[in-house]
Amino acid sequence: MMIKIDRRGFTLLEMLIVMALIAILAGIVIASLNPARQFALGRNSTRRAHITTIMNAISANVSENGGIFICSTGTIPSTPTNMSNGDYDIAPCLAPDYISSMPFDPSVTDAHWTDSTDYDTGYEVSMDADDIVTISAPEAELEESITITR
Repeated sequence: MMIKIDRRGFTLLEMLIVMALIAILAGIVIASLNPARQFALGRNSTRRAHITTIMNAISANVSENGGIFICSTGTIPSTPTNMSNGDYDIAPCLAPDYISSMPFDPSVTDAHWTDSTDYDTGYEVSMDADDIVTISAPEAELEESITITR
């Protein structure tokens, strides 16, 4: 005589499929809640990376020149000034020796990089009396203040 065992329930595969579907739906809901904010956060992250890159290039110039920033276009202004060939022309002092090209703000419509004679970063630079350099992203979104000082 054979006893029949009735096993009811879900298999492991069925459970995994349901969990995957729930995760996918949750991701879609979270992303659709506020995609503009997510894109703004991404652009701000890009801005932080850009100003850090520019600051590292300035630091490399200073390090290579005995602690003094050497630039054929003059010293860094004492007030925040846009880095472009129309305002403070810093690219010839950094590109291509310390940085391959000048990064530019991802949302500023006029910001661009063609070469060291035609560019606008959308970022600002200044240096105080103690030779402390500050680079900022004035177009930062979500009311963030993105600056780096060294």
